[in-house]
Amino acid sequence: MTKEIAEIRTGSCLCGAVAFEVRGAMRPVIACHCRQCQKTSGHFVAATACLADQLTLTNETGLRWFQSSPEAQRGFCGECGGNLFYRRLDRDQVSIMTGMLDHPTGLDLAEHIFVADKSDYYEIGDGRLQYASDTPDRSARRKA
Repeated sequence: MTKEIAEIRTGSCLCGAVAFEVRGAMRPVIACHCRQCQKTSGHFVAATACLADQLTLTNETGLRWFQSSPEAQRGFCGECGGNLFYRRLDRDQVSIMTGMLDHPTGLDLAEHIFVADKSDYYEIGDGRLQYASDTPDRSARRKA
């Protein structure tokens, strides 16, 4: 997925009522500018991902899941409101909001998706790939 700086990465929400560790490679960070991400975070979302069986919840007392669409759920902390996870019900992968990881992450931002939905108060000027909707390879995998 991407370079690893540690065998185990840890993270949590602001209050600590949801904490986790990830063992194994993580996907490079993708910035998602879709309306759902805007509505759940107040801005765009930067997320990495891991295989579901590589994610261990070390504290889940505050974890709540919201069915944000027929095919996906979003995990957040019911205590502090932290937006932590996104999972499609048809995949064995969990997206993790990159800001929830303890530093250093060792991850790199790879691309921007759903830029056609981005708000008008900012520009994307980092030179990374931009896709109007989802990335072509991810869209093709979903259709398969």
